[in-house]
Amino acid sequence: MEMFDRISSQMAGWRERIASLKEEHGSYKVSEITVEQLYTGIRGVAINVSDISYVDPHEGIRLRGYTIPEIIDALPRLNGTEIPLVGGLYYLLMTNKMPTLKDALEVENEWNQRNRVPDYVFDVIRRLPTDAHPMAMFSIALLAQQNESVFTKKYDEGVPKTDYWKYYLEDSLNLTARLPVIGAFIYNLKFRQGEIIPPDPSVDWGANFAHMIGKGEDKEYQDLARLFFILHSDHESGNVSAHASHLVGSALSDVYYASSAGINGLAGPLHGLANQECLKWLLELQAAFHGLPTRPQLEKYLLDYLNSNKVIPGYGHAVLRVTDPRFTAQLEFGKAHMPDDELFKLVSLVYECLPPILMKNGKVKNPLPNVDAINGVMQYHYGVREYEFYTVLFGIGRILGLTSHAVWARALGKPIERPKSLTTRMLEDMVSAS
Repeated sequence: MEMFDRISSQMAGWRERIASLKEEHGSYKVSEITVEQLYTGIRGVAINVSDISYVDPHEGIRLRGYTIPEIIDALPRLNGTEIPLVGGLYYLLMTNKMPTLKDALEVENEWNQRNRVPDYVFDVIRRLPTDAHPMAMFSIALLAQQNESVFTKKYDEGVPKTDYWKYYLEDSLNLTARLPVIGAFIYNLKFRQGEIIPPDPSVDWGANFAHMIGKGEDKEYQDLARLFFILHSDHESGNVSAHASHLVGSALSDVYYASSAGINGLAGPLHGLANQECLKWLLELQAAFHGLPTRPQLEKYLLDYLNSNKVIPGYGHAVLRVTDPRFTAQLEFGKAHMPDDELFKLVSLVYECLPPILMKNGKVKNPLPNVDAINGVMQYHYGVREYEFYTVLFGIGRILGLTSHAVWARALGKPIERPKSLTTRMLEDMVSAS
């Protein structure tokens, strides 16, 4: 497989580069940490290295150096489609090379050959309580496949450490191939009376998900699915899902364990679950006015809401100081395909009204929207209205990034993570002695 060869050809150069950096500049101090940062989630402290993605405060996420607009413009796509192939994005994340259409289709073909999910995985999901959250079902489905890990078997056989990445890649291709099938199964089981639609080998990874939830004829939704998975694939390595996955993987847990750990983090309301919180808030806003409010009505509503010490979800970001480009990409898609949708109009109106209000009251460092502010509205328009499921969609995309990081962590021989902890008394003594 060309992806394998491309990664393999870079190993020596990357290993030499990192070894040289450590040998010549190992004592160089990258950052310092304050007491406040220790007590506030080590926010903003540089503690990891990711050459796959980086969140620039003023440009947003860069995937292998490319901004979101550049990614959407440069990745190959099929004739008659608006959004690029997700297989091309995965090739880029894994290889650091912008793919040709041939490269992207090779990944898509690999996924089609590997997408059979063992029946026991479906059996496990079916046995869960009917009120189980879709994210719990998704995480369990990932873990249920762990016995099939190629890496774990090869590790037990004693393969050399320098080859670990090869088997992580095998596991990653197998796992990512099955994600649309698993996600669609969960959606159908929970929300479509258990109707199961098998994958279509003639369509691509993103379109196949649309097909399996009954939207095989909806070309617009197929494009939205591709866009959604690309936009949510990675967001550097410090967010909860990425860091949790990396931490677990650093113990040489395979990609099934590590991806499940990342998905568990994504399920939290301060991370991926914010998708559904934003849509809930917008629907409540729409209901309060029995439709679309005027601009003055909305401005008053927003001011009153904030003055009652409530937080409006979807605005602000820990790193970004500009409108999230992932928000903008979906906003542009919406303008082209759903300009008259009332909920989409409401998102646009909130975007016009809320940032100046937040800027004036000074309660957030970044008064602009993040991707959560629009995710749910896009899905809602196309009939995917069960917002409990939105974070599963997020997770399907995010595992593309998690597995790419996992493969490269093993390729570069990254060690187990083991930071040190202090007691409050120690900190008090340190401060007193300073």
